[in-house]
Amino acid sequence: MSSRYERKPDSITMYGADWCGDCIRAKAFFDEHEIAFDYVDLVENPEETDEILERNGGIQKIPLIIFPDESFLIEPTNDELDEKMSEFIVAEHEG
Repeated sequence: MSSRYERKPDSITMYGADWCGDCIRAKAFFDEHEIAFDYVDLVENPEETDEILERNGGIQKIPLIIFPDESFLIEPTNDELDEKMSEFIVAEHEG
């Protein structure tokens, strides 16, 4: 399957847990669109929870997805992920 995204960000990091439905859906979105990302499993790496708390005002919600420009989304829908990935395509064409 080819991706409709011509340019993929240099590095996306997703913090999540395998029991989290939103995390599973976000991972599937990236896989479906052949977008590489680093996955931090918070069950295996609970010390990484501080990153979520810091970026989300002390509230632990997952997935937290951090993009190369340091912007991030928390519990994004597929539409929000699609919009964010489209921003990278627009930025690449404008740059």
